[in-house]
Amino acid sequence: MNDFQSLSIEESPAPAVTNPAANPIARIHGEPVTELPSDLYIPPDALEVFLDTFQGPLDLLLYLIRKHNLDVLDIPMAELTRQYLAYIEMMRANKLELAAEYLLMAAVLIEIKSRMLLPKPVAKGDEDEVDPRAELVRRLLEYEQMKVAAQKLNKLPQAERDFALTNVWIEQKVIERLPEVNADDLRNAWLILMARLNVNRRHNITREELSVREHMTRILRHVQGHHFVEFSDLFNAAAGAAELVVTFLALLELVKERQVEVSQPCAFGMIYVRPISVLTTV
Repeated sequence: MNDFQSLSIEESPAPAVTNPAANPIARIHGEPVTELPSDLYIPPDALEVFLDTFQGPLDLLLYLIRKHNLDVLDIPMAELTRQYLAYIEMMRANKLELAAEYLLMAAVLIEIKSRMLLPKPVAKGDEDEVDPRAELVRRLLEYEQMKVAAQKLNKLPQAERDFALTNVWIEQKVIERLPEVNADDLRNAWLILMARLNVNRRHNITREELSVREHMTRILRHVQGHHFVEFSDLFNAAAGAAELVVTFLALLELVKERQVEVSQPCAFGMIYVRPISVLTTV
């Protein structure tokens, strides 16, 4: 009898059929996207990545200096260059594109390091020795100042970020209150009026009876029906100094009795007079 070797054949399980919709690349409006369109073109510089918030080679140098507690005014170029080149190699290992300015700064650091290793030339006379790091230190300090200033500006409230602008409808009209006039403003206005007089002309001195009350009535008639009247319009320079004095006293009496109000819209601006009755009825 022949011995037959028994063979056990196990059926291999059928490969699982994966549903592409189960692991979509993305979802657009809730619909799964399983594959990229054949005509889709993504430019190589479409995405800008900031690693550790470094926004340039100077920013990276400042980070390395602060991280290792280096003196920015006395930079050890060997250590700083080693740290910088190590970071550049790390970015290359991760297949990240480097901006040209990072490579340029690497060349600058290597040049400064090489110049530091060379024998220093003998200074002639009173000439100061030029430090190869001076220009780099100046750029670093200037960049740090600008960065601090930018951070302070960013902390200030900004429209559309910290608050929103809106229009508010005000049903009741707001009456603008003009600033009050002090004694110095009245004195200056009076001096301007007196300067207009021709004090050198010949004139006959006559006694004239002038009434303050009559001038008060004349001022009230002049301002009646007006919202405001210019201060200088109440005086007639051709009438003489006595007329101006009485008119000025009459105006002060009206202000004292609260029959008129004197106001000035802005500093060194025109002075206006208006009756109190108009102010209360507006």
